[in-house]
Amino acid sequence: MHPVANDPNGSTETKRAPLVEARDLVKQFGGLRAVDGMSITLHRGEMMGLIGPNGAGKTTLFNLLAGSLRPTSGEIRISGQAVSHEGPERRIARGVGRTFQIPKPFAEMTVLENVLTGGQHQAGEHIWKNFLQPGRVASQEKAAVEKARSLLEFVTLSGLESEPARVLSGGQRKLLELARILMADPETILLDEPAAGVNPTLLELIIDRVLELNARGKSILLIEHNMEMVARLCGRVVVMAAGKHLAEGSPVEVSRDRTVIEAYLGGVAA
Repeated sequence: MHPVANDPNGSTETKRAPLVEARDLVKQFGGLRAVDGMSITLHRGEMMGLIGPNGAGKTTLFNLLAGSLRPTSGEIRISGQAVSHEGPERRIARGVGRTFQIPKPFAEMTVLENVLTGGQHQAGEHIWKNFLQPGRVASQEKAAVEKARSLLEFVTLSGLESEPARVLSGGQRKLLELARILMADPETILLDEPAAGVNPTLLELIIDRVLELNARGKSILLIEHNMEMVARLCGRVVVMAAGKHLAEGSPVEVSRDRTVIEAYLGGVAA
């Protein structure tokens, strides 16, 4: 578990707190409220779905939770600690990592090099340590390469490690993005539409790997339009519409909820 500021010993209260919690979040862009009073809680070890029609505010909420956007108002807590004004580098240090709906790897770097960019707190990042602590730098670099190769094996891209990332298909890029974020050992993974644009064979592989990560203790919040995938993966689903919390329950419950059906069929947009 990643260390939490102001709680070096991991208090009982912190351990019992929800892993990720948002309370009354608002994100306003001019006159538009993309997220409008949204509250959501992700518990340790849980895999939860976040669904809603296009324009509902789901990705904006992800950006708030990951730290790439700051809320206009409201509060975000990770393991009980207030983090609303921290950036993405602090969120990943606290164990919250995210993927993107459209992965954008470094096209001319190799697949292996792309995964290595996800590593955190390497001694070699500091120029002076390369001169004063070369043994430590070399040891960490060797360990990082071994870890990256293990992750590429996990996502079945080992055979492409020396290829430039530009040769990968859309589905393979999503697997590469997953391996990259796993380099940081996140406790929580925010997955943004992992099924979008993926062929059925690779989709089954992605589902399998996500299930395996959850079985290993990773907590996962998933944005997805593929309701069959959501039903297979998630025990609890939260529905957004027009930036607001619309409904919550099991996949079966929300699929039968009249307000959810009307939001989708009515084309509610944020």
